[in-house]
Amino acid sequence: MEATDTLGQVTQALNMMNVLRAGAVLLVGIVLIRLTMTLIRRLGRNNLPRQQYTLLTRFIFYALVVLLLISILHELGFNMSVLLGAAGILTVAVGFASQTSASNVISGLFLIGERPFSVGDVIRVADISGEVLSVDLLSVKLRTFDNLYVRVPNETLIKSNITNMSRFPIRRFDLLLGVAYKEDLGRVQRALEEAVAQNPVCLVDPKPQMIFQGFADSSLNIQFSVWSARENFLEMRNTIPQQIRDRFAADGIEIPYPRRTLTGSDSETPLRVEVVQPVARDTQDNPPD
Repeated sequence: MEATDTLGQVTQALNMMNVLRAGAVLLVGIVLIRLTMTLIRRLGRNNLPRQQYTLLTRFIFYALVVLLLISILHELGFNMSVLLGAAGILTVAVGFASQTSASNVISGLFLIGERPFSVGDVIRVADISGEVLSVDLLSVKLRTFDNLYVRVPNETLIKSNITNMSRFPIRRFDLLLGVAYKEDLGRVQRALEEAVAQNPVCLVDPKPQMIFQGFADSSLNIQFSVWSARENFLEMRNTIPQQIRDRFAADGIEIPYPRRTLTGSDSETPLRVEVVQPVARDTQDNPPD
């Protein structure tokens, strides 16, 4: 009986020692994780792109937390081989149950490696446009121009066409317009260049360019392409059309309305159309004799 009591006391003491060692491991682990994360933030914040820095810090943090939990369980006397085997079976089961999430994770790794955009860029995916707030393993978060929060799964991004509107420092605006057939295109081009010269946000290099698009029903169609710095693109797009319209009005260059010519079935001569103003009648007048 005394031997049994002694064995119980020894077992209890050993359990208490395991708990104390687990507590010590927990405290030391928390301190080491904080120090490690502080060091990584100082080294990576200025040396890595923002999205890679964010993902790297998250991955290292979760990996350290998992290692700390394994160490604590080991100090408490758990058989780690059994736990790891159960975790492997659980991982396989979860993987089959969440194939979409796994696809998003793999797509996120491709996005991180390819880097078609970064945090802070403005992108367009299908009919969604906005600023990239974060690039995570499962999805990309956007803030639209009307201040809405949009979450786009990584798998959707991999399968869609992505337009990065802030990748390069300058952008081009293509203005489509038409002038009357009677106008001289050389004179039209000079008027366009004079209008651009008065706009301070338009770039001289690359040089603005006029491209003839074709003969339309009522006009000569042209495309006028102008460049600006990325941050001035919206201002240029809003001011250039008004300046061109004012320049055309000052130079007498006509922007025509649609016109139609009517001819008889047996003649090439256009039909003559005469507009007759109706004669006003006094209600008190007597009918003619």
